[in-house]
Amino acid sequence: MRVMGTNHGGTKHGVFTHREGALTTDFFVNLTDMGNKWVVVEGGPYEIRNRKTDELLWTATRVDLVFGSNSILRAYSEVYAQDDNDEKFVKDFIAAWVKVMNADRFDIA
Repeated sequence: MRVMGTNHGGTKHGVFTHREGALTTDFFVNLTDMGNKWVVVEGGPYEIRNRKTDELLWTATRVDLVFGSNSILRAYSEVYAQDDNDEKFVKDFIAAWVKVMNADRFDIA
């Protein structure tokens, strides 16, 4: 959701894409890309940098990086990062969105 402009204060933390505003799997692709490294910045967000050039690509919070460090969440991230799983990601996202949006609707049983 961060890529859709929902970050508090308009920060760019966790926006791991160059296609802002589009719901894509770029977050998972770039999070799991071994060409990137995570760098701890004292007193600030983490930095995602290119391993070869050390170019700063994105910034991230601990919440973003847990998807790469927790074994279960990492497995989900790797599934969505696969080239042929865009449709699965969209279907799963829609199902989760509908479930959350309908969670407090007692008028539908």
